This record gives sequence, C-alpha cells and structure tokens, in this order.
Amino acid sequence: MPDTVLSFIHPGHPLYAGELELRFQVLREPLGFTRAQVAFPFESDSLHLVAHQDGTVLGCVLFNPEDAHGGRLFQMAVAPHLQGQGLGARLVRSLEEELRRRGFTHVHLHARAPVVPFYERLGYAVYGEAFTEVGIPHRHMRKALDT
Repeated sequence: MPDTVLSFIHPGHPLYAGELELRFQVLREPLGFTRAQVAFPFESDSLHLVAHQDGTVLGCVLFNPEDAHGGRLFQMAVAPHLQGQGLGARLVRSLEEELRRRGFTHVHLHARAPVVPFYERLGYAVYGEAFTEVGIPHRHMRKALDT
C-alpha cells in the first residue's frame, strides 16, 4: 500500500462513485441492502476521506459535523483484501488530524460489535448500552481530540 494516496473528496468528485461502491460492497451488500440504500441524506455536508490508488478507491471514512465542536465518524470501509494491514487506522488518524486542524474537539461513532477493538486501539471508548442498527449489534464510542 505504499502508493495509496489519501484525499478529501465530495459528492460529485471523480472518486465518489468508487467510494459509494466500496461502501456498498463492504458495509451494505452483506446485510442485504441495495446500492440505492448506500448514500445518506447529509453526504454533501460531510467530510469524505478516501484512500485510492490508480483511480481505485480502497478505503474510506466519513465525518458528519453536528456542531462547531464535534460530530460523527461513519461509513468506515476498507477493501476486504487490505483489511488488517493498517489502512483503516491510517484513514481514521488522518481524518482526526484534519478535524483537529478545523477546530473540532470530539468525535463519536456507532461501531459494529466486531470492530470495537479496532476503535479502542485508536483511543475510542465505549459508552452507553449496546444497540441494534441495520439489524446488527453496535456500540456507541467516542474520543476527545487532544489539540
């Protein structure tokens, strides 16, 4: 993955279709959702960070600001053949760096139960009760962004 580039994009960017397809294949299709059910209503208000190589999107993470200080990390996805090799952590850390630069102080997310340890390694903490979202168990997690 040394040639993998990280870029902030927006809906309409040439890599956006690849981001949506990766999100569909990794996050939605395994749960029985359709391609039409991938995009969120607040996509255009969100930060989109994609990892790409030669025009192919290999990973992504999004952030939806909820106020001047924080918001929600969502739609974290890495191509299956690259999972477990550090690309996801690189995406989250790069997103956090940009959020700090923009003055954000905290992030929260809804983690699927199996990936809670991934986020814990990145400094996120579980809070509240377990809940079900898109038909599978999730945990609320949050992190303060130290400046």
